[in-house]
Amino acid sequence: MKKMTEDNLKAAFAGESQAHLKYLNFADKAAAEKFPNVARLFKAASYSEQVHAGNHLRTLAGIGSTSQNLAGALAGENFEVSEMYDAFLAVAERQGEKEAVMRFHVASEAEKVHSGLYARAKKTVDKGEDIDLKPVQVCSVCGFTIEGDAPDRCPICGAPKDKFVAF
Repeated sequence: MKKMTEDNLKAAFAGESQAHLKYLNFADKAAAEKFPNVARLFKAASYSEQVHAGNHLRTLAGIGSTSQNLAGALAGENFEVSEMYDAFLAVAERQGEKEAVMRFHVASEAEKVHSGLYARAKKTVDKGEDIDLKPVQVCSVCGFTIEGDAPDRCPICGAPKDKFVAF
């Protein structure tokens, strides 16, 4: 693939991915404001953007074997924990952006858990086995992730147990 086309596909993948998530959040807001049809429209458009992003990723040969995908996910999580969020936190702290500091901190804490889970999964997949995984709980307020039972309160943001979503 020629470099310019590859760069354009990467940019399109990033844009479509962002639109997908942005529209899901817009749908939640519309639903909360009692506009169910607008919420449904945003969800439909979000799904369309997800399809576009997936098509771009496949064209880029960005989906490998499960082991390769886990290796890529693990590398991404480790980068976020060891470099990206540390740098973002430092800037936000220097600039006195308290909410950004909090958002970067909680995201980094969740990424640490993701890294550990991906590492375990890769180890078992590389042996030809599936991971033995308890329910994974995610705090819907801050994104903190934990395997097993949800705690009574999120250890990061203090949200109550009923704010956790099980996977």
